[in-house]
Amino acid sequence: MNGKRRRLLLAAIDPMLEPGEQVEVATIVNLKSVSVRRTAAFAVASAIVSGGGMAVVPVPTPMHLAMTGRRIFIFRANPTFARPEEHLMTIPRAGLVRTEVKERVLNSSFIVSSPDREQGLKIVFPLLGRKERNAIAAALPLAE
Repeated sequence: MNGKRRRLLLAAIDPMLEPGEQVEVATIVNLKSVSVRRTAAFAVASAIVSGGGMAVVPVPTPMHLAMTGRRIFIFRANPTFARPEEHLMTIPRAGLVRTEVKERVLNSSFIVSSPDREQGLKIVFPLLGRKERNAIAAALPLAE
């Protein structure tokens, strides 16, 4: 995440921080991946409809994720300017666990969950976000 995007995200989070709480990691992620098969089918269909003039490829909405020692904040990112637009959720870190990291060619992911909830949150990191992914993965214990 470049300096300007990081500053904008930190400015959005600052009023929500408790005394002594600091952001440890800030990155851009996706919370829902789009399958390769679906992407290819959508591109082919759009090329056929347009008579071969263009092909449209769906992409997930980027999200800003910031992690402190106590919480994880998630904001919807502006797709054009990648600045935080809307605060979506804040998740307490206490009790969170994660799955093994799944490595892919263009991205990697893991699922974060809490023992008292049935559903988890799949976080997909872009290829350039490996450093931030490793920091978040190191901070959350592996589920057994």
